[in-house]
Amino acid sequence: MPLESIRQMVLVCLMTALTAVGAQIAVPIGPVPMVLTNLFVLLAGLLLGPRRGAAAMGLYLLLGAVGLPVFANFKGGFAHLLGPTGGYLLGFVGASWIAGAVSHPKPNRFADILAVILGTLVIYAVGVPWLKAVTGMTWAKTLAVGMLPFLAGDAAKAAAAVMLAWSIRPALVRHMPVVSA
Repeated sequence: MPLESIRQMVLVCLMTALTAVGAQIAVPIGPVPMVLTNLFVLLAGLLLGPRRGAAAMGLYLLLGAVGLPVFANFKGGFAHLLGPTGGYLLGFVGASWIAGAVSHPKPNRFADILAVILGTLVIYAVGVPWLKAVTGMTWAKTLAVGMLPFLAGDAAKAAAAVMLAWSIRPALVRHMPVVSA
C-alpha cells in the first residue's frame, strides 16, 4: 500500500476520533445536546475533501451504530441513530461532504466560509425534520428546541473550523500534497 494511502487513512481515522472526542464535550440544553461534534464534522470536510471527510463521518456513525460510546454523553448503539438526535447524526455525512466539495479543489477563504455555512444547513435540514418526526412536536416547537438554541454556538464552531483549517491546511499540503477528494 502506498505511503500516501496510509496517510489518508490515518487522517480519516484521526478526524473520526476527534469527532468522537468532540461529542463528549457537551452542554445538555434539551433533547439535542450542544456539543463540539459539528466543529470536527466541518473540519473533516475542509481538510480531507468531500469523499474522505464523508468517510470519516461514516466511520464515526458505524462505530456508534455497533455500540461504541462515541455519540454525545458516551452513548452508542443502532437505536441511538433512530432517536431524536439520529437525523443530526446522519446529517454529519452530508455536511462533511458538502463542506469538502465546496472548499475543494482550490480552498480559499470565501469557499471555506460558504462550505461551513452550507454544511451546517445540511445538518439542520436532516436533523430538524427527523426530530419533529420522532418526537411529534409541532414545527414551531421543533425549531425552538432543535435549532434556535444552537445557532450561535454552531456559528462559533463553524468559524473555529474555518480558522483551524486555515492553520492546519498548509502543514498538510506541505507534508501530503494530495489532500483533496
